[in-house]
Amino acid sequence: MITDTTQPWQRLSGRIIWVDLVQVLVTQLPLIIVVLLINAEPQAGQLWPLIALAAFGLIGAAADAVRWLVTRYRITPSHLELKTGVVFRQHRSIQRDRIRSIDTEAKLRHRLARLRIVTIGAGQQATTNEAAIALDALTAHDARALRERLLTTDVEHTIAAPDSDASTPQTEPEESDRDVPLRVFAKFRPSWVVYNIFNIWAYVVAVGLVFGGWWLLSAVGIDPTGWVIGLADWKDIGWLGTSLLAVAAVGIVGVVGMIVSYFTEYWNFELARVRGPVGTELRTTQGLFTTREVNRDEGRIRGYQLSQPLFWRWLGVTDTYVITTGLNLWSMAQPAAILPRVPWHVAHRTTAAILAPQSSPFEAALTKHPRAALRRRLWWATGSTLLIAAVLSLLIIEDAIGAVWLWWPAVFWPLALGGAVVAYRALGHTITGRYVVLRSGLMNRSTDAVQRDAVSTVVIRESLFQRRLGLQTVSAMSAAGYGSYAALDMDAKQALAFASQAAPGILDEFLVETTQDDSSVVSA
Repeated sequence: MITDTTQPWQRLSGRIIWVDLVQVLVTQLPLIIVVLLINAEPQAGQLWPLIALAAFGLIGAAADAVRWLVTRYRITPSHLELKTGVVFRQHRSIQRDRIRSIDTEAKLRHRLARLRIVTIGAGQQATTNEAAIALDALTAHDARALRERLLTTDVEHTIAAPDSDASTPQTEPEESDRDVPLRVFAKFRPSWVVYNIFNIWAYVVAVGLVFGGWWLLSAVGIDPTGWVIGLADWKDIGWLGTSLLAVAAVGIVGVVGMIVSYFTEYWNFELARVRGPVGTELRTTQGLFTTREVNRDEGRIRGYQLSQPLFWRWLGVTDTYVITTGLNLWSMAQPAAILPRVPWHVAHRTTAAILAPQSSPFEAALTKHPRAALRRRLWWATGSTLLIAAVLSLLIIEDAIGAVWLWWPAVFWPLALGGAVVAYRALGHTITGRYVVLRSGLMNRSTDAVQRDAVSTVVIRESLFQRRLGLQTVSAMSAAGYGSYAALDMDAKQALAFASQAAPGILDEFLVETTQDDSSVVSA
């Protein structure tokens, strides 16, 4: 436990209390307007969302007030400490020389009040539920001063602690050398919106918007159901035409919502290299209403991943991630994605610029997998179809469903065979320079470039069916990203040599060199 008592404990900014009071008033306004100012008499079923919104505002304000009362932090020459909690008190500390990222975020209400959320990470593993230290909320002045203090090793500088409640006016500190980008790799482009609207989430957004608009109109006495029914003669159109029109209408609403989401989320986007606590960092800044700055320590980056979704692959849509320790690929608070969805050539050019002067591993030609891998996938597609047909036939015999359901296996089989071919064509692997490159995936074709010295374990698997086809799967294990990256169904004769090269030195003590017919063979 830290015993340094010379440094004072600091509070979060009390300005958050006033922000919450304003937020409570804002969340109550819809309920007050509907009840008092509109002549219609809404039913209880129409009022409950407004009541829930009002309750949400009150609960959020109360939670922020309690958090402000019980949260303290301080910075000593060697540690950052945090005390928080009501029922269960927590006292956490991070050694300052282990700090790997200092990220800043400001939601709309924070920006209006000149507040910031500062998240300090020490390379924690999201997969083990380790959490970074988040200070919500500090004034913009204190947030910048905190970052400067954590980045410096000058002890005298660290003793002077900022005081959020000081009565003397505070001016915004000038931009430090650490904030000036060493190199900018990508900036916001409005044309990228095309690559970010084709997404299944468009329909999720559309459903939320349609439901919210439907409820709002109903709450003020407008009948949207009758209006929709009166638009057309739905009986003449039929259920199929009605369904297609509904899907198209919802899709259009979703696309509009995704366009708005792209511009609000990625406005002023910039990917740059900056100085960090240790070495350099890849920093992304973005946001219109909610601004976010995320720093990723390049010393902990173990590779890169380019992922292309199946249905939009023809557009070249590509997701770009860093494979790094301390960041989970599914994390929302500290995302591993370093670019919005962009064309393949943009993602390729950006990763090549980051890795320069080294050559990009994504430029290397991949080794194709044997035809036996295709046969295995075709057999799986056929077997799955036969299983579905057998289950449906049993239900038909029991009179649970009609014979028309047998059309489903007939439609599913060619789709499954096509998916098997696509999945096979996605397979590839190679070793180039410092990286082992692996590619696979049906719904998302993922190309992973992982540093060979970051591979801690190699696993060679062989199922009964793979053995009969002469195939093996080689998995490279790492502490970064997903943790496991596999070369699926590669030639068994090449698997051992590939595994030993993918993780240099790990398998050496288990390998012996034998001579067969005047040729050198490596075996385990």
